[in-house]
Amino acid sequence: MMPFNEMTQLERKANVHTILQQDNLTPWARKFWGNVFDTIAMDETKYNTRAEADRIMNEMNKDIRYKR
Repeated sequence: MMPFNEMTQLERKANVHTILQQDNLTPWARKFWGNVFDTIAMDETKYNTRAEADRIMNEMNKDIRYKR
């Protein structure tokens, strides 16, 4: 992941908001994109926590002990 950038996060929120304004979304899609919108990290601490969690999950996916 890239370093935290508030402008990038605001752009992401704006892009998701554009999707949410569409009239043709199914209830499932509206809920999905609403969740995406609500969970975009808007502070560096939250962003870095997610980046670390992503790194850990990627490492676990490489380990055969965690394969299903």
